[in-house]
Amino acid sequence: MPKPSLLDPAVTTDDGGPIGDDALRAVLLERATWLRQDATLLAELGLRPDVANMVDFGPIALSRVNEAHRRESGERRRLEAVARANYAAQAQTHAAVIDLLEAQSLTDLARRIDELARMRFGLAAGAIAVEDPETPPSGWVALVEGQVDLILGSHKLARLGHCPTAAGLFGNLAPEIGSAALLRLSMWNPSRQGVIAFGAADPTAFSAEMGAELVTFLARVVERTAERWPAP
Repeated sequence: MPKPSLLDPAVTTDDGGPIGDDALRAVLLERATWLRQDATLLAELGLRPDVANMVDFGPIALSRVNEAHRRESGERRRLEAVARANYAAQAQTHAAVIDLLEAQSLTDLARRIDELARMRFGLAAGAIAVEDPETPPSGWVALVEGQVDLILGSHKLARLGHCPTAAGLFGNLAPEIGSAALLRLSMWNPSRQGVIAFGAADPTAFSAEMGAELVTFLARVVERTAERWPAP
């Protein structure tokens, strides 16, 4: 005798439509013996009967555990990669501070900023600018009064991401800059406004969602270093 099928008229609705969940459950309960004896169907459902003739959900449970383990392992690897990147960035920043503190003049400071941007951080360029200088030191970008607010936004201390208003800070390299990190500087007494800028060719190297702690720290070091010499 052929095995009963869930497609038999006995398990369909009166109008021949698909059976509902409650009706299907009732049918499965009525035919539990047949279900346990159909090894092929149980295998396709990921189930198996154990020695006590109870349905064992081991394969499903094991699959869920494996999936959870894969997700946990992937997240752990991601966190480890972020931690390593942060540690490397901090180490490079500390080394950059030593380089900046060894500057011999304002001109040398500007050269070191560009050099550490390219050599230590793999960026396209680094630049420093000041508003309304009487005599701009070599390597510094001269800005008109109020231009820092135009570049950064009024009273903003930092800006990261695509910054079209900062193109002039990078001179001939401006067309190559896809993203930048810009930090406001306040130097000398009375205070003079300026900007330190790091430009990257990669448009995703800097974004507004990133933290600016390390570049802000570098900006404070540049401020204190620049004040060793008279305002330009």
